[in-house]
Amino acid sequence: MTEKNHAIHKDGELQPNKVDDALERISPERMDSILENFHSFKAYLKKRIELAEKIGLNEEELAVAAEKIAGYLAEHAEPKNREEKLLQELWKVGTKEQQHQLAHMLVKFVDEE
Repeated sequence: MTEKNHAIHKDGELQPNKVDDALERISPERMDSILENFHSFKAYLKKRIELAEKIGLNEEELAVAAEKIAGYLAEHAEPKNREEKLLQELWKVGTKEQQHQLAHMLVKFVDEE
């Protein structure tokens, strides 16, 4: 896969406009596996956050990426459990600022586990 397909540039800079493209490349089977239960969703997110931290993304960049992911999931994925349903409902009723803060909280939530 070429660098132009990645959401993170080789210099470690997040390219938020490419997050949706990266999510679109996840197969439906893999997406179902990730969203199967809340534990698998948190584990997937935690693994991605740890990787992003290793390449130097800061908390704000992580929150921006989490915000893009949450927005994508709210629009394209059917919640598989009540925790995901709650997150989706909170996302949909929140303002842009509240969504950004929720993204920060999600990053912190899985990063501290």
